[in-house]
Amino acid sequence: MTQVQFALRHQTALVTGGGEGIGRAIALALGRVGIHVCVNDINPDTCDEVAQEICAAGGRAFGYQMDISNRYQASALIEEARDQLGKVDILVNAAAVLKRGDALKLDEWDWRRVIEVNLTGTFFMSQLLGRVMVEQGGGVIINLASHLAGFGVASDGVSYLASKGGVVALTRQLAHELGGHGVRVHALCHGNVDVPFGYELNPQSNTLHRLGNVDEVAQVALFLCSEGASFMNGQAIHVDGGQFVG
Repeated sequence: MTQVQFALRHQTALVTGGGEGIGRAIALALGRVGIHVCVNDINPDTCDEVAQEICAAGGRAFGYQMDISNRYQASALIEEARDQLGKVDILVNAAAVLKRGDALKLDEWDWRRVIEVNLTGTFFMSQLLGRVMVEQGGGVIINLASHLAGFGVASDGVSYLASKGGVVALTRQLAHELGGHGVRVHALCHGNVDVPFGYELNPQSNTLHRLGNVDEVAQVALFLCSEGASFMNGQAIHVDGGQFVG
């Protein structure tokens, strides 16, 4: 029987939204197992801090500030990552924004900003780096979605849910188109975790009756990036304490 391999050392990764929250936890987790990481965030201070933390622990990383909703900036980010790391094996699309407002009152600018970052930015990064991955013979793309994307609703969250539902659909289509080229694509649909994101969190909303933490989500991301998940593609993985099942 072939032994399942989970080793990721010496691979390279680009993490958008890596300056805080779940993106930060995933970037640090990747760095701890020996992956070289480009940490992106719209806030230059936070992405540099995460990169420095990875380097201080003996890893290799650098920060790069830019807005993924801008296609030209997204292209420049990918080129910088390739220049500094040589290649990019893993893309984690964790950048996201939340603009609160219900369907009848939400401002047009707020709607557009959420869709542009959460969905269009994820598409830009996946398209541009997906081309590179196809050329190099494979890779892994992890898109951060939400447990609400498949079945839930949220107070004042019409734009966020629409964007994350789009991310799940985009993930399926990317997996269909890129799988034959050795590129695996998944969506991580996280539930209530212990980071503030504009909503009151209810520990009783899942079957475990507690909040999750960002490291629990990051560990699932590590598995999906590894060869242990080599026969998985196009999945929406719910890391939500069982909230999806009720």
